[in-house]
Amino acid sequence: MLQYQEQAEYLLVEGVGGWLVPLNEQETVADLAALLNFPVILVVNLRLGCINQALLTAQAIEQTGMKIAGWIANNAVSEEENPMTHQAENIHSLKERLNAPLLGVLPYFSIDELNKEQPFFDFIDMEKYHL
Repeated sequence: MLQYQEQAEYLLVEGVGGWLVPLNEQETVADLAALLNFPVILVVNLRLGCINQALLTAQAIEQTGMKIAGWIANNAVSEEENPMTHQAENIHSLKERLNAPLLGVLPYFSIDELNKEQPFFDFIDMEKYHL
């Protein structure tokens, strides 16, 4: 991992499904994050229950002694699949409750759109938050 870090302006390590997901018999994603000691970016899938899930995850991150550098609101499914009628209110509620800045809101991407190269940084301003 360090060789990639030296070669890249940014290195993003995906959390593989959640903070407490087991990686093996004894270790979780939280253990990997503590070992790497990179800033943590919480990705919140905007859907029913996202406030509770985000706050519980943030609490677990903070209980392991790590700090959340920021969070991203993610539209992982289409509006037809997930008609979230109060998205703006949910984002506002999370902005008030999470002890980290909102880095950006990612729109939904269809499979065809995902196959096109559209940089993550078009939606998230990493420089603004010194990540």
